[in-house]
Amino acid sequence: MIKTPYLLFLGDAPDMLAAKVAIGIRDWRPENAIGQICLPGCGADLGLTNLSLQDGLDAGAKTLVIGVANRGGKISDTWKALLLEALELGYDIASGLHNLLRDEADLVAQAEKFGRTLHDVRVPSVEYPIATGVRRSGKRCLAVGTDCSVGKMYTAMAMDNEMQERGMKSTFRATGQTGILITGDGVPLDAVVADFMAGSVEYLTPDNDPDHWDMIEGQGSLFHVSYSGVTMALVHGGQPDALILCHEPTRTHMRGLPDYYLPSLSQLQSTALILARVANPDVQVVGISVNTQHMSEDEAVAYMSKVETEMGLPTVDPYRHGAGRLVDALAAI
Repeated sequence: MIKTPYLLFLGDAPDMLAAKVAIGIRDWRPENAIGQICLPGCGADLGLTNLSLQDGLDAGAKTLVIGVANRGGKISDTWKALLLEALELGYDIASGLHNLLRDEADLVAQAEKFGRTLHDVRVPSVEYPIATGVRRSGKRCLAVGTDCSVGKMYTAMAMDNEMQERGMKSTFRATGQTGILITGDGVPLDAVVADFMAGSVEYLTPDNDPDHWDMIEGQGSLFHVSYSGVTMALVHGGQPDALILCHEPTRTHMRGLPDYYLPSLSQLQSTALILARVANPDVQVVGISVNTQHMSEDEAVAYMSKVETEMGLPTVDPYRHGAGRLVDALAAI
C-alpha cells in the first residue's frame, strides 16, 4: 500500500495539463494532498502550499508522488537530485510514469540504503487474459473523448459520486495512473501488452448485479493517432451499455499533435457507436460532458446550451455543475 498523505511533485511541468496526475489527486483526494513542490521553470500551480521536502515531512507527508504525466512518461534527469534527497530524508516515492522507478539504478540504491519503497503504479500486477467478447451481467458506462486529457476520468468519477449519493450500485474502474493513485486499485491499461488490453478491461469489469454500473475511466481518443489503441481496448473490452462523449472546446489542436484537429462531437458519436456496437449492439450515447475550465460561466452555459440543442443529448460540465443529468440519462436506459 502507498502511504498517505502525499507531497505532490510537479517537477518542471510546462503547463497544467502536464500535471494532471497531481491535479486529479488534489481534486478527488484533497485530504491526501499536503502540498506541492516544484522545480525552477515549472508552469503548473495547483494552488496548494509550496513546501520544501523537509516542510512536507514536518506536515506529515509520507510519500512523494510524481504528479507529472509528460509525453512518453520519462523520469527526467533534472528531477534526480530532488528524488534522491527525498529518499534520504524519509519519503517513499510513487510514480505512474512509463519510465519505471525500479529501472533507475541510482534511485534503487538510494531506496535500499535508507529503507524506502519505490512504487511503480504503471506495472500490471495480474496476468490478464485475452478478451473473449462474452457478454457479462451488470451494466457499464465508458467516457470517450475528442482528445486526450479532456475530462474522461473526472466525468466517470463525478458520475460515480452522484450515483453513490443516490444509493445506486456503482463502482469507478480506474484504467490509468491517476485513477489508480486516487482509488488504490485498477488496471494500468497503457502498460498492458497490446494483445491483452481488452482482456484486462474484461477482467476489471466482471459479471455483476443487473442494476450495478461500472463507471469505466476512459483513455486517449479514437481520433488521436498516438493513443487510439488504448481507447479501442476500452471500447471492446468494456462492452459499454452507455457512452458519454467528452470534449474540451477551447483546444486548437490535438494534445501533442499540432497538425491534427479535434473531431466534432457528431464525428465522435458516430465513430464510437460503430465500434462499440461490435461488442454490444445495444450501446447508446446518453450524454455529453464538456470541460469548461477555460471558459467563463456565461460562456460555458451558452456553449453547452448550443451543443445540447444541436446534439439532442443532455450536456453538462459534471465537475463544475454536477453530474445529475448524466446520471438521470443512465438511469433511464
